Amino acid sequence: MADAEIIVIGSGIGGLVAASLLARYGKSVVVCESHVLAGGAAHGFSRRGFHFDAGPSFFCGLGDGPSLNPLRQVLNALEMSLETIAYDPLGEYHFPEGTFPVYCDRDRYQQEIARVTPSGAEEYRQLERRLGKLYKGMRQIPTLALRSDWQAIPFLAQHYPASLLKLLSIAGLTQKTVGEIMDTCVRNSWVRRTVHLECFLLSGLKAYGTIAPEMAFMYGERHHAKVDYPRGGSAAIVQALVKGLEKWGGELRLRTHVEKILVESGQVTGVRLRNGETLKAPIVISNATVWDTYRKLLSGHHLPPAYRKEALELPRLNSFMHLYLGIRAQGLEDLRGHHVVVLDNTLDINVPGNTCMVSIPTVWDPSLAPEGYHGIHCYTLEPYKSWKLDAQYEERKQRRSQSLYRALDKIIPGIRDRIEFEMVGTPITHERFLRRYQGTYGPGIPPIQGIFPLNQTPVSGLYRVGDTTMPGIGVPAVAASGILCANSLVSPQQTWQLLQDVGLA
Repeated sequence: MADAEIIVIGSGIGGLVAASLLARYGKSVVVCESHVLAGGAAHGFSRRGFHFDAGPSFFCGLGDGPSLNPLRQVLNALEMSLETIAYDPLGEYHFPEGTFPVYCDRDRYQQEIARVTPSGAEEYRQLERRLGKLYKGMRQIPTLALRSDWQAIPFLAQHYPASLLKLLSIAGLTQKTVGEIMDTCVRNSWVRRTVHLECFLLSGLKAYGTIAPEMAFMYGERHHAKVDYPRGGSAAIVQALVKGLEKWGGELRLRTHVEKILVESGQVTGVRLRNGETLKAPIVISNATVWDTYRKLLSGHHLPPAYRKEALELPRLNSFMHLYLGIRAQGLEDLRGHHVVVLDNTLDINVPGNTCMVSIPTVWDPSLAPEGYHGIHCYTLEPYKSWKLDAQYEERKQRRSQSLYRALDKIIPGIRDRIEFEMVGTPITHERFLRRYQGTYGPGIPPIQGIFPLNQTPVSGLYRVGDTTMPGIGVPAVAASGILCANSLVSPQQTWQLLQDVGLA
């Protein structure tokens, strides 16, 4: 007798979305999480009164109001809500030649671009108009209606025929990269660099490696929905999903490390835990990366050799260096919450250490730090290959984090004199605590080279979710992966009933 209908390995956003939706559909679901905290790369943690986001720091469309954010649709389905704090400006880009403010309000943002380059501002407007067509098409069909099996198109044709036709009319755009669309209307070098940067922030790749719908979603949400931060940080998102999972009868088991996915005669039968316990289920969903799933969790002989080889050879994004700081906040009343610092214009933005992302969520939510202090999360790309736990590890951490300090000095001069708490994370930290192969943040698959692997696998009953099944490294992408997987495991009629229940039918 099975212990559950479905076992989910890992409690990242993708795993929690899939599990909680399946519980909402009436399935018995158990989520096995190896860590002491749920959330995967999106978990939050606390040190000495400072509360930090481990990974994602930019959110939008989580509160009330119109939004395409798949996570918002899932929370509605689970009857969960988040308290959010809306803000504008979005933040600042710090280039070597000067600082550029980024506004959510489209008109004000374009005015700022016009201050730098009037002709470039018009080119940027043309790019936004082209991507806006995609966003309008995407708005016609809620992500909560999507699935990744053969019934996807028949379902949409039955329930959203006019919207599907509109989307099909712009199907050519959906297959293009942002770079290809940019080439049709943007010549200005400053604007092109900014677009490359915004793509990089969204997908980990520049414009020619970012599929157009990703950027259309980001531009559209930034200008039409609220850019908002969840009160309590990313941990509040995870908590809401866990509450939703449990409300609908699902179970989360922390400190439950899955050692192996069990397969008999090509069919999943369950999982074996590190403590020797076996949990039986006819369906297993892995929220681990494709490399961890196929290298560690699943014995190689269960997969066709060519399929396994191709999956394991998928290109990976680099890992990151992270710097978490608690600083004294006196005199920083005008500080903004998001910053991107490009240190050297002569280097590519994707050179490790050259582009640094800075999040200071205590600007909006002071409860995340002791009174009179700010908490800062700063990170930059960092290759895994030079890292190992040896006698030089601590020295290497300090040396490789210096670019982050140089970036922070552009925002808060003399920041070292304000520090009360410091913690540095490395690719080894990623690998160890997030259990991600070589600390990666996901696949780096340019659209021209191929498509992402889907939820399905060659093993009957084994599915995958997370950032190695959908393009983009952000929360909306992994939430969408969980939706597609969950919907593919229930009937179209059940999905339609859910859409009616939440007012999306």
